[in-house]
Amino acid sequence: MLDPKLIREQPDKVKENIKKKFQEDKIALVDEWLEKDDKVRKLMQESQKLRHDRNSVTAEINKAKKEGQDTSELMEKAKQIPARIKEIEVEQEELAERIKEINYGLPNMIHESVPIGESDKDNVVREEIGEIKEFGFDVKSHVELGEELGVVDFDTSAKVSGKGFYYLKGDLARLNRALISFSRDYMIEQGYEYVEPPLMIREEVLKGVYSAEEIEEMSYKIEGEDLYLIATSEHPLIGMFVNKAINKEELPIKITGFSACFRKEIGSHGIDEKGLYRTHQFNKQEMVVVCEPEDSYKLYGEMMNHSKEIFKKLGLPIREIECCSGDLANLKAKSADLEVYSPRKKEYSEITSVTNMEEAQARRLNIKITDGKEKYFAHTLNNTAIATSRAMVAILENYQNEDGSVTVPEVLVPYMNGVEKIEKKN
Repeated sequence: MLDPKLIREQPDKVKENIKKKFQEDKIALVDEWLEKDDKVRKLMQESQKLRHDRNSVTAEINKAKKEGQDTSELMEKAKQIPARIKEIEVEQEELAERIKEINYGLPNMIHESVPIGESDKDNVVREEIGEIKEFGFDVKSHVELGEELGVVDFDTSAKVSGKGFYYLKGDLARLNRALISFSRDYMIEQGYEYVEPPLMIREEVLKGVYSAEEIEEMSYKIEGEDLYLIATSEHPLIGMFVNKAINKEELPIKITGFSACFRKEIGSHGIDEKGLYRTHQFNKQEMVVVCEPEDSYKLYGEMMNHSKEIFKKLGLPIREIECCSGDLANLKAKSADLEVYSPRKKEYSEITSVTNMEEAQARRLNIKITDGKEKYFAHTLNNTAIATSRAMVAILENYQNEDGSVTVPEVLVPYMNGVEKIEKKN
């Protein structure tokens, strides 16, 4: 959500930003916004004049009564004014709703460092970390390995819950919990407060983080309730600050949250027929930051480094991808992904994503900073510390052995009570 003053005073700058996002069809929305904003301002002036006229007419009526004059004409004039004021208020409400709707649909102003490109094909590789392992045998997929080891069951889950769900069993289920505990402890060591949020969220908060289309495509609605299952703990975590003015001395606020997450995934990505990479339910450790505007890009870099350190410690080959302008979701001012290497596919796939929304999300949710004298909008950021299902895919494939076993990353062994290998049980 953009600053209305920016649209009003620098519409060409907003239009140029839209072009950089390759969303030219939205340029006309800027003109519509300006037209409706101007109409609202004129209606406000008319309303103020009518209220002034009403006071003047009331005074004239009182004077006429005292002088014994006929007041019928003045009374009729006075009667018409409230009706017109009411009409203006209704029109203003309708215009305000449309103005808000347009603003929600306009893309955030991208940061000057964002590379210009039309799609994810134009994203830029910033760094490659870790060595890609050479295997002397045919590499198996995580689905093959998991089923052969008896530690995952997709067929039964498909019968019980449908496509996009899974049963984790034995040491793989323990590995999942080890990843959660390891990433939680790491984030706490970095000064983040650990929070376990509610798994349901009201529509009011969800509209502050998702577009109407994203809500429809991603979110599970609770029938008969003003509640949705959360798609990430980021949403209820940032929801903690809705309509709040945070004392600047409390900033930056750093939170790490763990939760189960639920996504319909109706859009172009789809759901894995069988596998852990893209599912309807998964576990995720998230990080959320609320901060002063001048600190947000320093913290953006720190958050990306936290993700890198987690995967370095796991010993997985990764790379950082800078998202180009056309690949940025509307709320994002700057974003980058970490991708992990798949030795089976011989390609990288997204595993975490860091985002700076600057003040766009804070405007939607009315999250402000106060210094005791003035209030201004905060900057908000988020990043995935780890999505355990995708991390398990990477570990199964990168740590597999020729005999079909999977070596547990050294950093996770203490969280596995000393288990060093996932092996088939008799």
